Amino acid sequence: MNPIRRRAALFAAGTALALTAAGAAAQSWPARQVRIVVPFAAGGTTDVVARLVGQKLGEVWGQPVVIENRGGAGGNVGADVVAKSAPDGYTLLMASGSILTVNPHMYRRMPFDAKKDFAPITNVATGPMLVVVHPAVAADSIKALIALARAKPGSINFGSAGVGSQVHMAAENFANAARIDIVHVPYKGEALGYNDLVAGQIHMMVGNMAAAVPFVNAGKLRALAVTGRTRSAMLPNVPTVAESGLPGFENTGWFGFVAPAGTPAEVIDRVQRDTARILETTEMKARLYVQGMTPVGDTPAAFARAIDAESARWARVVAERKLSAN
Repeated sequence: MNPIRRRAALFAAGTALALTAAGAAAQSWPARQVRIVVPFAAGGTTDVVARLVGQKLGEVWGQPVVIENRGGAGGNVGADVVAKSAPDGYTLLMASGSILTVNPHMYRRMPFDAKKDFAPITNVATGPMLVVVHPAVAADSIKALIALARAKPGSINFGSAGVGSQVHMAAENFANAARIDIVHVPYKGEALGYNDLVAGQIHMMVGNMAAAVPFVNAGKLRALAVTGRTRSAMLPNVPTVAESGLPGFENTGWFGFVAPAGTPAEVIDRVQRDTARILETTEMKARLYVQGMTPVGDTPAAFARAIDAESARWARVVAERKLSAN
């Protein structure tokens, strides 16, 4: 065998061996602890959903599933940890939609490529947001809030889970539709924003139902409207934003699993299948329901298409609001 053919044969043998090893590793996965990175502070909806599903996945896999909170930069810090992790299935990201669909348009400099550096697995859960204000704000409806904001542009501020987060963009989307000027106050997590809102340090938020409803029920915050297409069973007497003067308005948040690009397809499919089965159980449906969320569990291909479509929609809002983060 001449040298060229020998090298080609060795390369082919090496490639086959590597593929065989990768296949064997995928079949034995998980053989140890799995880490789910939550790119926001503990206590927010992203964290809650990750812990609910992660606990059940650990039971199914017979391996510990640990949640690691790595907040900062609208979720980019935690997402970057995952993007640069080994693509072996042992590090997953519980992404809120904004990380993959908003941040690429919001941040001029990104530490990762949202399209190329991740492999979508499944959308875990989705749900509407809730417009809430501190009781001292002189607005008991969306129309009153809009009127107040228009009378004094820039006088109303709102909190979020960070620049570009779903909570930030829900408020920007609302402000864009209402044509009002409100001021953003970012936090490192949704729960931190609610702490200041309850204390009267900020005026309003458009946050996830699970985080806001307990404060509403306790009388610490006033609910003005739900951002979904229909009213929420959690607050059936609270109208939608569309009912309240902004016809056609809808804004939902979602939370899904992604892995580092290059993660074996067998592992991606295993995580998707096991997650989908968990989401179909009566117990998990009930636990997500009290969080204001609806389980999804779609395929990696369907999830990828949804991400692309939503990214295009947010690109328009970012441009119209002239938003940037760095």
